[in-house]
Amino acid sequence: MRIFKILFLFIAFQVSAQQGGMWIPSLLQGMNEDEMQSLGSKLSAKDIYDVNNSSLKDAIGHFNGGCTSEVISNNGLVLTNHHCGFSQIQSHSSLENDYLQHGFWAMNLDEELPNDNLYIEFIVRIEDVTKQVLEGVTDDMTDRAQQSKRGSNSAAIERAAKKEAWQDTKIKAFYKGNQYFLFVTERYTDIRLVGAPPSSIGKFGSDTDNWVWPRHTGDFSLFRIYADKNNRPAAYSKDNVPFKPRHFLPVSLDGVSEDDFTMVFGFPGTTDEYLPAVAIAQTVEKINPTAIAIRTAALKVIDAFMMVDDQIRIQYASKQARIANAWKKWQGENLGIHKSGAIAIKKAQEAEFTKQMKAKGLEAKYGTVLPELERLYNEIEDVSVKRTSFMEVFLRTNELTPMIFNLVQLEAAAANSEETFEKQRDANIGRMKGVYKNYNAEVDKGVFEEVMPMYADNVDSSIYDKTAFTNQESALKVLEGNSTEVLEKLNNDAAYQYLKPYIIEFYTTIEPKFQELNPQINTLEQQYMTALMEVLPKQRYFPDANGTLRVTYGKVKGYEPRDAVYYEPLTYLDGVMEKYIPGDYEFDVPEKLQELYAKKDYGQYTDSTGKVPVCFLGTNHTTGGNSGSPAIDAYGNLVGLNFDRVWEGTMSDMYYDPEICRNIMVDMRYVLFIIDKYAGAKHLIDEMTLVRPKTDAKKSKKTKKVKRKK
Repeated sequence: MRIFKILFLFIAFQVSAQQGGMWIPSLLQGMNEDEMQSLGSKLSAKDIYDVNNSSLKDAIGHFNGGCTSEVISNNGLVLTNHHCGFSQIQSHSSLENDYLQHGFWAMNLDEELPNDNLYIEFIVRIEDVTKQVLEGVTDDMTDRAQQSKRGSNSAAIERAAKKEAWQDTKIKAFYKGNQYFLFVTERYTDIRLVGAPPSSIGKFGSDTDNWVWPRHTGDFSLFRIYADKNNRPAAYSKDNVPFKPRHFLPVSLDGVSEDDFTMVFGFPGTTDEYLPAVAIAQTVEKINPTAIAIRTAALKVIDAFMMVDDQIRIQYASKQARIANAWKKWQGENLGIHKSGAIAIKKAQEAEFTKQMKAKGLEAKYGTVLPELERLYNEIEDVSVKRTSFMEVFLRTNELTPMIFNLVQLEAAAANSEETFEKQRDANIGRMKGVYKNYNAEVDKGVFEEVMPMYADNVDSSIYDKTAFTNQESALKVLEGNSTEVLEKLNNDAAYQYLKPYIIEFYTTIEPKFQELNPQINTLEQQYMTALMEVLPKQRYFPDANGTLRVTYGKVKGYEPRDAVYYEPLTYLDGVMEKYIPGDYEFDVPEKLQELYAKKDYGQYTDSTGKVPVCFLGTNHTTGGNSGSPAIDAYGNLVGLNFDRVWEGTMSDMYYDPEICRNIMVDMRYVLFIIDKYAGAKHLIDEMTLVRPKTDAKKSKKTKKVKRKK
């Protein structure tokens, strides 16, 4: 158990206020609370996270497992990003009702649209269960034995946890498996679409502006949570009623100014802040360029089709956004790593670690960790690049190859039993029906012809003209019959015949080698995390993101991306009009918005200059999963909606640099302006609680001065 005894050393010391880090909300008392308040926060740790009383955490929901959302009314009204709700908006769209192009606004509860397979999950409580999970885990155990013991312990803890019948539990590892927390959750599945601006607002700037500042995107959408009559989670029913939250966020009309405190509260997905230098170098020099090149080829085809065909534009809107998002992010990540000198900085940190390790007599304990990591990363490089190529070509950029990939798995399942085969077949049929809803064989063939040569020679695109799997009806006929009949038909299909050998190679050569080396790397990285905290206990250690609820705090700040260039931290509606290109798929502006701008009909949604703020920058440390997270002011009010990072700062998943890492948020005044003045959905504004904390604070100060004079 000795490797786990230094976990809490990092909590014991105080440092000056810093920005960066994704902190566990149940552990904010002390250092984090003091830091936030030194940055301007008026909130206590209990205001943010409290099990026994209503707190901010009760308003924060995990949106469908990939984004964050927040409750903004006592009737379960929920706000998230437009891109987080994009697939739901798309699913309700058609040529007759094109909500992607024109937007959607429910003017009453009856008009709100239900959504299949959409959920919002809340955290009820968080408990440290490290001691229980690691009970019986010893250093002399093999990695597999340790993993098995932690798994059985975790299962027992989850079964024994106190919870209501409608609640769930899950245990998550932190600090590379050195610490464990139990999460008790409530998941609501009756989630209805309430409102979304047109893509010309919600996706304004599209690919060109993605990951870029200055930004002018109204990236928001509105949903509503419904519950049963007891306010508990329930499947969709007309009898369900709007959810009553324990807490909802008031919305500030005062907005933000430079140097204001901001807190982003949400569910960041994945970061790797403690990677060794060799791993970062491999990512930016080998892995990212491989994936970027393949996605560049795919997007070239998809974009061309979408620009000339509205039906394809609707079908491929969500797919194109998914492919393009990571594609551009990886480019910015590479840029930021090089600009910040992150690899050299990591090497210097490793040199200091090695020096202190030797000075403290710990070389026998940890001296082989970094050299072994170097060796293993060098050994895994070729297979990692090949594996990345396979994933991009076969699973992420087109749709015929993933179907065949799953069908090869179906053939393997048939070797087990007829029952296993039938279960796998049903799962495949369900997935395929989902694909065919938005499938165009011509587009898919075009993508295949561009990306497949980047993986293999002798590309045969004629398989698209011969296969049954470019059409739902013919595809499902192949899957009719018992396993023997289905496998015979599969192995006679042109696409299956051509692609199966590549898939078999992946399963028999590429993946086994990766799975041989990657667990060894994971074990060493866990040891390195332990070693860092023991050798350098005064350094700052926050846990990597793992899809659990986190707090990150900072300030509204501009930044200097390159010499002689400074970016102001706020953008305005004026900038939308400056970028306006009539009819352009990225920079068109709706006529109604043009009219409001011409008349300066802004209502109460301006700042002190009389202009409508659109977006702002902060130093909050965010990543994927933080999309839709609330930006909360010093008083606990909603001031913005997180949706992006600046291009140069996307490397914060591996290395956070406060000089250039910035998150991008939609200003809530723009959100309110669009809902009220553009959409005419004032009933939604009336449902919210609008506040002016800065104005009230100033009035309070003036009143106190007058009283003292008297």
